[in-house]
Amino acid sequence: MTVVLEPARAFDAPRIGQILSGWIEETDWIPQLHTPAEDQAHARKLIETASVDVARKDGEVVGFLARRGGVVHALYVAPEVRGLGIGADLIGRAKMACNELRLWTFQANDGARRFYARQNFREVEKTDGSANDEKLPDVHLVWTEVPA
Repeated sequence: MTVVLEPARAFDAPRIGQILSGWIEETDWIPQLHTPAEDQAHARKLIETASVDVARKDGEVVGFLARRGGVVHALYVAPEVRGLGIGADLIGRAKMACNELRLWTFQANDGARRFYARQNFREVEKTDGSANDEKLPDVHLVWTEVPA
């Protein structure tokens, strides 16, 4: 399997939106606040205003990471390729661009928390979720480059 990482282009927005919508649909504990069309519009806005990298397998987007500077706003991988290292590759690419990365994930997202721990992120803050759209408890994670 060959996966290519590259910057997202405007025509990637529908597939990025599908990956995001798919994760929300398959996750029973997260409220569905937006329609698939709204997720695609959000993906277009991310591509316009953030640094978005995609992972392509056989030309199709199978994962993406969106960040503004060292703040990661989204990292999602399509279910059929999870566990193959694509998320780690996307995080690795972001680490090459920044000496510190920060992000939030939901406390209930055990898989993401394990993933980020393997990527050497540390949990620095937990909240009750009152400040996020979903109103779910979340956790702030930070990765800092270790000087050589």
